Amino acid sequence: MSSNTAVRTVRRRTLRVAAAVLIAAAGFSLTACNDSDAASSKPAASSASSSSADSATGAKGSDGNGANGSDGKTDAKTDTKSAAAHEAASPDRTETLADGSTGEIYKLGDQHYRLKIVNDGDVLATFEANGQDAGLDGNGMYVVLTMGGEVQSWMGGEHQGPGTFELAGGWTAKVTKVGEGHFRAKIIGHGDVMGTMEANGHDAGLDANGVYIVLSTGGVISAHE
Repeated sequence: MSSNTAVRTVRRRTLRVAAAVLIAAAGFSLTACNDSDAASSKPAASSASSSSADSATGAKGSDGNGANGSDGKTDAKTDTKSAAAHEAASPDRTETLADGSTGEIYKLGDQHYRLKIVNDGDVLATFEANGQDAGLDGNGMYVVLTMGGEVQSWMGGEHQGPGTFELAGGWTAKVTKVGEGHFRAKIIGHGDVMGTMEANGHDAGLDANGVYIVLSTGGVISAHE
């Protein structure tokens, strides 16, 4: 074999080896690409599963077996109750008070009434007479709500206790301070104590035979005939 023939043989072997390496490298690259595609396809499958689950959940809600169906029934009941409460909230009657505001009177039971003072749609005060008369010092307007549902309001005529004061109708009031926000008034007629008022944490009111008296938690007393 000549030297030229030997060189050609070596070159052919070298080329064959190089071609084999290239084929192997190409195979590895193809495998790697396939693996990455498979990996990227797995999250897509998970997303599809999540979408299916969401659709199933939505289907249950639309059937009324889930929370949405229950809420629909609850809302219907709530609306019915709200309508009934609105009807029950209508006052039995209204009166115009001394300062021009409106008094809404609600009968809640036997000798049990509520007075709501409203001005331009705003509720300024609410109080109740339940088994006994009630009163309010509304910034200089005095209001008595009797346990029979009668309302009397006036302005002025106040006295600042403690002290003894002559009231409308010939009554005398002896006002004493019992504690913070707590005043007591003894209502005296013909030398005898005819009644006692206690303003303890809230104002007190009294119908004294047609003379209406308010005693506030600040010790102010006023009467109107």
